[in-house]
Order: sequence, then structure tokens, then C-alpha cells
Amino acid sequence: MIENRRSETLPARRGHQRIVPRMALVISGLFALAFGSFASAAEPGIASFTHHPVGYIAIAIFVIAYAFVMLEEKLHLRKSKPVLLAAGLIWFLVAGAAAMNGDTESANAALKHNLLEYSELLLFLLVAMTYINAMEERQLFDALRGWLVNKGFSYRSLFWITGLLAFFISPIADNLTTALLMCAVLLKVGENSPRFIGLGCINIVIAANAGGAFSPFGDITTLMVWQKGVVEFTEFFRLFVPAAVNYLVPAIIMSFAIPGEPPGKATDTVIMKRGARRTVVLFLLTITTAVLGHNFLHLPAVVGMMMGLAYLQLLGYYLRMSFKRGVARERVWAENHHNTRLLARLDKAVPFDVFNPMARTEWDTLLFFYGVVLCVGGLGYIGYLSEVSHLLYEGWNATGANITVGVLSAIVDNIPVMFAVLSMEPDMSHGQWLLVTLTAGVGGSLLSIGSAAGVALMGQARGYYTIMTHLRWTPVIALGYIASIATHMWLNASLF
Repeated sequence: MIENRRSETLPARRGHQRIVPRMALVISGLFALAFGSFASAAEPGIASFTHHPVGYIAIAIFVIAYAFVMLEEKLHLRKSKPVLLAAGLIWFLVAGAAAMNGDTESANAALKHNLLEYSELLLFLLVAMTYINAMEERQLFDALRGWLVNKGFSYRSLFWITGLLAFFISPIADNLTTALLMCAVLLKVGENSPRFIGLGCINIVIAANAGGAFSPFGDITTLMVWQKGVVEFTEFFRLFVPAAVNYLVPAIIMSFAIPGEPPGKATDTVIMKRGARRTVVLFLLTITTAVLGHNFLHLPAVVGMMMGLAYLQLLGYYLRMSFKRGVARERVWAENHHNTRLLARLDKAVPFDVFNPMARTEWDTLLFFYGVVLCVGGLGYIGYLSEVSHLLYEGWNATGANITVGVLSAIVDNIPVMFAVLSMEPDMSHGQWLLVTLTAGVGGSLLSIGSAAGVALMGQARGYYTIMTHLRWTPVIALGYIASIATHMWLNASLF
């Protein structure tokens, strides 16, 4: 038996050995074609690589990587893996092409700029996720779930409660942080209904993106528009009604697919761990610190978030130093109230350590962001983003271009798309600038990978909320997208 197995595997191994050199030859041939053609055709001073093989290969790599991301649910291949590989390949192509053209500095500078953008995003997300994990560890969401369930809310009512909270909190706390917070509640409330969690996550993504569109603090793109000076602070609120329409249209339709019955009753009241409420207060203080620092001192928001991480670490130090005294006090209370659940928990209690919730961060999501930022940055360096922007605003009318920007933001990312639009500074009316602000903010809801909120929730609600789960409801979300544009053009017609 062993000899037969060995004889069967030898041809396969030999075949594999033949395939590997062939793959290496194909890959090396592509690189040689790209760089050789580029070197022969390029001349000093050429800044765009869009019409060279290196550009075409980079686009192909990006499309193939995103195809694997779209098929994550079927292939069971984590979404970070293809985009990490694609990011490396694209920048090796870019750097090689630039070097063949005699330029050894610009690609390096562009890559460092993209890494700086990613580092800010990484640290911002790391702090937000750490706080949410800390609140979950302190059993805040278990207690909130018990309160909501014991109030007798049905799944449909909970669908609307979490969605409306996301819509009204995101203008203050930003859409990403809000989505993460509401999803944590949703997972606890609907843990017995996967369908409810999937639809609830879609609802939260739409609500958070829509709520973030009418506030400078709601999304990175709105911050960019505000800082550029094309829209004043108070003018963002002209987008409130269109943003509300964008959320309500798909939410109303999806609500009919939500089960009408209530979740299972909580068997016992959940007692939160020491420091749960203080963690919430410090999280709000962290957001306030980030917003005030960015608004008045023009510091990156991540500076305030990292400062907020120090708040949580100091709280953790206090909880650890007072651990024995706190456990003894809670034990007395539990014995007096005959709370066996709390007594059992106290027997296994360990001091709070901030690095434990930090370790539970969804690193697949963070690494996915790295790949996306660098892939898009590489394509931008090649010149594709500028070409698309010129094509839109010079070949089309402003309304069609701005609507397309929203659709593009669902496929690529709204940040580089909006950055490209602001860099071009097209001659548009004030109503058109508000329109592109709206579409870039809410267009990302069309796909789960179209916004930071959607990508983050795919990691947080892994197995419940996926690309395909969201894609099934994209036509309904598109109705809200169209309705919000029509509402804006009707309400703010005087600005066009």
C-alpha cells in the first residue's frame, strides 16, 4: 500500500516540478515585457505609465485580486491574502518601471505617502477596535442585549433601533467607529438569528455611511471637502434629507425580510464587569479628543485616538491595582443577592489587561486595508486615477460625472476617488460639489467592500455578513442611492 501511494505521488510531484518553472518563466516574461517595452518606449519626463504594459499588467493584477476578494465566501480564502500579494506586485512593477525611466525617487516618495495614509488608518482602527473589544470583555454588550430583549423588542424593532442609532451617531463619531459599535450590539442581540445579523449589518453600513455624509466629521471624504474649502461647515446639513432618504428607502424594503418575533428571553440579568461604564465614557472622551484636535489644531485624528488609548491603559492600571478589593466587594454583593452566576464568574476573574482586547483585533481586516491602500496608490501613481477624473469631467456633464464618482467609490475606495476630484478642481456649481460629497459618501454602500464600515463589519461579523450577503441587496440599495440624488437636486435646485 505504501509503495503504491509513493508511486502515485511521484508523477504528480514531477508534474508540479515542471509547472513551477513554467509559471516562473511566464511571470518573468511578463516582467520582461513590461520593463523592456517601457524602457524602449519611455523617455525622460514621462509621468504617466497608463499606456505602457506595466500599467496594463497592474490593472490586471488588481482586477484578479479583487475577484478573489469577491469570492472569499466560496473559496474560504481570507480577503487580505490576494490584495497583499497584489500590492507588492504592483509596487514592484511601478518601482521597476520608474527605475528603467531613470527615476529612482518619485516611486519611493509616493509609496511613503501611501504608507503614511495607511498608518493613520491602521492606528485609528486599532484603537477603535480595542475599545469595542474591551467593552465586550467587560460584558457591556451582553448587558445591553439583555436589556433590549427584556424590553420585548422584536427583531424588526431592533433592526430599526440599531439602524437609526448608527445614522445619528455617525455624524459625530464617524461612520467607521459607529458601525463597529452598533455591530457589536447587533451580534449580541441577534446571536440566535444569522439572517437577522446579516440584514442588520447591511442596514448599519447604509445608515452609518448615510449619516456620515452630512457632517464634516462623519467620513474622511467629507473632512477632505471641508478642509479644501469648497463646502462650508453649515452647508453640509443641506445633505441631511437626501442622506436620510438614502438610508430609509432600502431600510424600509429590507425590514419586511426581518423576522417579526422577538429574540429568546434572557434567562438572567447580566452584571457588567468593573469599569464597563467608565470604558464607554473614555471611548466618548477619545472621540471628542480626536475631533477637537483635528478641528481646532488641525492634527490628524489618529493623534487623538492614540491619546485615547492611553486613557484606557490608565483605567486598566487602576482596575488591576484595585482588583482584589473590587472582587471582594462584588462577592459580598453576589452572596447577599444569591447571584450564583456572578459568584461563578468571580471565581475565574482575572485582572483587566488592555493588551488582551487589542490582541483580539481583526487583523485580516487591517491587512486588507493595507493591500487596498497600496494597490490604489500604485494605480494612482501610474496615472489611472487622473485619467478617469479627466475623462469624467471633461468628457461628461458634471451631474453624470458626480453620480459615477459614487459608483466608483463602491468599487475602488471613496478616499482616492475624492482626492482625485479635489486635485482636479473642476469648475462646478455649489450644488454639484454637494452632490459629489453626497455620492462619494453613500456610494460605498452599494458593495460591502466599498466603504471602511463595510470592510470592518465583514471582519467583525465573519460568517454572518459577507460580500455575497450584501450583493444580494445591492439593487435595493441602488434605489436609495438614486432617490437621494433626486432629493438633493430637487431640494437644493437653487444651488445648481
